[in-house]
Amino acid sequence: MAGSVPDVLTRTRVPSLLLAALAAAVVFVVATELFPYHSANHDEGVYLHQASLLLDGQLYAYPPDGLTEAFRPWFFVTDGESMYPKYAPVPSAIFALGLALGEPRLSLAAVAAGIVALTAALGTEAFDRRVGLLAGVLVLLTPTFLLTTSVFLPYAPATLLNLAFALAYVRAHRRHSRRYAVLAGVAVALAFFARPYTAVLFALPFVGHACWTLATAYRRRDGSTDEYLQHGVVARNLVVAALGLVGVLTTLGYNWLLTGDPLVFPYAAFAPLDGLGFGQRRILEHDLVYTPALAVRTNLVLLWESATRWTVGGWLGTAAFLGGAGAWLVRRLVAPDSSPTLDRPHCSDDCLALLLLAVVPAVCVGNLAFWGTYNVSSGPSELGDGLLSLFGPLYHFDLVVPLATFGAFGVVTAADRLRAAVTARRSKTAARVVLAALLVVSLPAVGVAERDALDAPVTEHAETTEKYGTIYEPVLAQEFDDAVVFVPTPYGDWLAHPFQTLRNDAGYDGDVVYALDRGPTSDFAVLRATGDRTPYRFTYHGEWVPDATDRPIGKLERLELRSGEQLSGTTRVGVPRGASSAIVRLEGDGEVREFAVEGAVDGSLAANWTVGPDGLRLTDDDVQALGGDRSVPLNGTTEFAVAVVLTYEGGATLTYRQEFDARRTDDGVQVVWPPASSVCRLVVDCGLEGTYLPDHPDEHFDGVWLNGTLTTGASSENSITAPVQNRKRSDSETVRMDFPMAAPPPMGSSFVSPRRSSYSMGVSTTS
Repeated sequence: MAGSVPDVLTRTRVPSLLLAALAAAVVFVVATELFPYHSANHDEGVYLHQASLLLDGQLYAYPPDGLTEAFRPWFFVTDGESMYPKYAPVPSAIFALGLALGEPRLSLAAVAAGIVALTAALGTEAFDRRVGLLAGVLVLLTPTFLLTTSVFLPYAPATLLNLAFALAYVRAHRRHSRRYAVLAGVAVALAFFARPYTAVLFALPFVGHACWTLATAYRRRDGSTDEYLQHGVVARNLVVAALGLVGVLTTLGYNWLLTGDPLVFPYAAFAPLDGLGFGQRRILEHDLVYTPALAVRTNLVLLWESATRWTVGGWLGTAAFLGGAGAWLVRRLVAPDSSPTLDRPHCSDDCLALLLLAVVPAVCVGNLAFWGTYNVSSGPSELGDGLLSLFGPLYHFDLVVPLATFGAFGVVTAADRLRAAVTARRSKTAARVVLAALLVVSLPAVGVAERDALDAPVTEHAETTEKYGTIYEPVLAQEFDDAVVFVPTPYGDWLAHPFQTLRNDAGYDGDVVYALDRGPTSDFAVLRATGDRTPYRFTYHGEWVPDATDRPIGKLERLELRSGEQLSGTTRVGVPRGASSAIVRLEGDGEVREFAVEGAVDGSLAANWTVGPDGLRLTDDDVQALGGDRSVPLNGTTEFAVAVVLTYEGGATLTYRQEFDARRTDDGVQVVWPPASSVCRLVVDCGLEGTYLPDHPDEHFDGVWLNGTLTTGASSENSITAPVQNRKRSDSETVRMDFPMAAPPPMGSSFVSPRRSSYSMGVSTTS
């Protein structure tokens, strides 16, 4: 063994603790500064919501009045009037510890410290304290470790549990300790509960060793080996196996509790074809036929990326690992004058080194059967896309420790051989000078490789943070007090996808409750369910796409319910110079009524209308109906729209649009006000891309403005060209359009409504 137990502890405890503390500090800073609004992987919100549920003693979320579709978070499974997450609760329980202290990122720091400390301990147990400490340093400098550990994803917590199992297992054998055996069993049980397949792949070499020692113990019961020791080996392995089995049974029981079937995991209840194996695979709108050939090609790409970009120092770190592993294999398994000391009861240094090295093929080969490795890279031909470009090969995260450990061994072995060679030819002083010179030369090279590896993902993460900071600005600036906020749905009907910061408390009893803006029926149901809460609408101007450089601007509006037998409204708009004609449109439930404005249009227009139990009606006299009916009916609950379409030479159009929800009541009608307002080019409905921002005039053409009023009395205006009183403009003010009036505006931009359901594998993992 590398040294006596007290010697190892006294010589490595303080440096290891300092290194672990440094890791905790670094990860905490990265988590708070680089990911204040979380990352482009929207699974973070799932784990944090689950953590809040666990702190409240809940496995299910119970939204107000059972409105699961209006309050459903990303990756939650609906079950009647309740919901549960598709993920196992162990990583969320770890995050909940920090959440209970008021800062969930403390959990990330603790996980980072634990991984580095356990790596140092395992390296010391397998080799010596120099290798152990250097391995801890290399783990801390590994790009995928720095970024993945700094976000609320399960990979680092699962690795922490796996490393705790490995260290406890080895010490249980080396120290003949049943306490360590208990710790090993608990750790592997939790690891299995957290991520079953990940735990199995990591534990396979250790399970093989346990089976080997058990078989050997029974074969040697002839007195040739100490009987007590053999019984101790059996007892310790049985303790680990029994507790590991408890973890399996707990996982199956959890499945049974949530899905009703012990063999159906929650992730399979969410997406039945999202699992291990080959063939047809599907999650939501994403599917493919996952073949062994595709698996091999995909995983080779991931390993190549890991070796060249995501290992510490890139190629330098990979070369150190290969050199270290090769040196150990040659020295222990190939050299004729050396034999491996793979003694069965104690798990010697060679035994532990071999187990750590065996984790590498176990993880690499095992992940061939998991199609998530394809999704993390958006396919083997798209290396710059997907989560691979942001975090590295997430499903191979367990490789970080064996690569760092054997990399450290390779560096230490090379340094020892060089020192011995120089000392034999010169002196110890010359050897120290040579090693110092090599250190001075190599550190900049490692630093450059580290910078190259981190530069692109850190830049993209920083851009994502800036993007979210821009869109969240009005929400973060508002101090909510008993509010309900309607949130847009760019990726379909999911909360926290993509807006992870806007999450509900477990009991939906915080200062603010977030609900999906799904349409009039759902929105009115939410307003009824949330009682006296003050309603708000959170929206944005622009198109939401995964590209971090695209920066939609956020908007927050306070809403109110207006009621009456009949409500009168006016939509007032500015008319930029050059408009040749105007049309007013009324829309609702797929029905459209159009009216041509008579006479010249210039400066401003005001369209007057009423909404009542019979529907939405235009009340202006000087318009010509382009059809028989002047109103759109109100069918119980309806989203109405009033639009003013300005036409220019060449067919170019500019459309002002106001949308509002209305419902028939016993006493008349009820309307959610103010409306969602937008300004569109070329199309009459451009969705959130054209959201009107009165506080950001630079986002609109000169001369563009829009407002609306709604009263319980009769409209004070009866002409579409009524003067506008709420906006003053001097006679000398220049009003212009940013596109030529002789031709339509450029067609390079898309104005398709973002109210669509889509699933982007580039912003979320599959398991």
